[in-house]
Amino acid sequence: MTNLATILSTSAQRNPAGIAIKMDDIEISFGALEVLSAKVAGMLAARGVKPGDRVALISPNLPQMPPIYYGILRYGAIVVPLNPLLKAREVAYHLRDSGATLAFAWEGVMGEVGPAAAETETDTIPIDAAFMGLLADVEPLLDIAAATKDDTAVILYTSGTTGKPKGAELTHENLRSNAEVSVSLFGSRDGDVIFGGLPFFHIFGQTCALNSAVMAGATVTILPKFDPAKALEIIQRDKVTIFEGVPTMYIALLRTPGRENYDLSSLRLAASGGSALPLEILHEFETTFGATMLEGYGLSETSPVVTFNQMDGIRKPGSIGQAVTGAQLRILDEAGNDVEPGEVGEIAVAGPYVMKGYWNNPEATAAAIPDGWFRTGDLGRKDEDDVFFIVDRKKDMILRGGYNVYPREIEEVLYEHPAVAEAAVIGRPDAVHGEEIYAAVALKAGAEGADDPEALAASIRDFVKDRVAGYKFPRSVIIMDSLPKGPTGKILKREIVI
Repeated sequence: MTNLATILSTSAQRNPAGIAIKMDDIEISFGALEVLSAKVAGMLAARGVKPGDRVALISPNLPQMPPIYYGILRYGAIVVPLNPLLKAREVAYHLRDSGATLAFAWEGVMGEVGPAAAETETDTIPIDAAFMGLLADVEPLLDIAAATKDDTAVILYTSGTTGKPKGAELTHENLRSNAEVSVSLFGSRDGDVIFGGLPFFHIFGQTCALNSAVMAGATVTILPKFDPAKALEIIQRDKVTIFEGVPTMYIALLRTPGRENYDLSSLRLAASGGSALPLEILHEFETTFGATMLEGYGLSETSPVVTFNQMDGIRKPGSIGQAVTGAQLRILDEAGNDVEPGEVGEIAVAGPYVMKGYWNNPEATAAAIPDGWFRTGDLGRKDEDDVFFIVDRKKDMILRGGYNVYPREIEEVLYEHPAVAEAAVIGRPDAVHGEEIYAAVALKAGAEGADDPEALAASIRDFVKDRVAGYKFPRSVIIMDSLPKGPTGKILKREIVI
């Protein structure tokens, strides 16, 4: 098996002048990206980093980020991408847990990274205005380190919703094979322009935008922090053909004032993942933007893509599609037995995309992959066509009065309300029913009734009550300016206080 960095060298040989990375007026060709990555590898050698060492990369999507990412890989070290929003205490945990010997950190986060690096005795290289000048003086390391099938390429830390974050070890083969799947799914090719608004420190953006674009010889046009008006401007300016995002991004695009003034005709495909896509949003996006929207599913531990609605397969809106080539999926009951089609159980995954394990955590690895099948923690079902549907996160399921309530089902109804832009349904302890159901919503701009939020909240509650069984509707609806979100735009239910 070969090093993941060879996807860059292959595209650089095939089309050195093609634009690989673009951010506004900054453009980096495949040839230049290859040279820059070789210089990063040379910088690692000069700093005394050894192959197999962990090197942290703490940055938003910036033009310097891909050369560093591929440079670390080509040297044979392991990339540890970290969210630039982490505070010093959190950075120190990740540096200590991974054993990172060096950290590349964007200058905007050095105030948090500096103390953490000092505490863990981690060498740092700021990603600042002087960084490219530093690289210019480095002797490039042209050789690409050999990598076997089981060699770790990236340690990607999970969000840590239960306990401390765990580092998923993704191999060169995990990431290469999943990038191939992404290229095939989206029909990515030379000449395509892929929107790079998903953070590359997250697996969705890293595999489906960055790695698949580099593999296909396409251009990634990056946006460091998502802003819907800027995104529309980029689609028009750069003639974006493939947009990849999470549901909240699509909602924001649809709700942006003046959206109809942009020429978005270049867009042919939109891919959604990260969390459940409301059906209303899927239909509205396809109608408004004239592009096919495909929803898929995956996790950090699966590199990520394991199912997708596919252009040449069965497309069922509201589903997460069929298993992609190479992925094996089962729906299991509590005892680990397969359930019948149509029944709800936990989704388990096997195949070439499943992580090697959790870094230095054999107990967690054994719990997550007890028998070769990775337990996702997601509840789902499959139909007679082997099309999969997410019901909910196992831990998000609400047990009210002995009945299972799946928040996604209720959220779908909330999104049908004309005033609702964003919605989240959560359970809270209740002395009578065990758990009670609550909903938090953010309103569309100019929503009718917004001047009387108490009455509007009651009407939204009644709207849902009229459409679901009596035990399912939220007993209380609260209206918020916006719902809390993580770095990819996924709504963070754990941060909603009711």
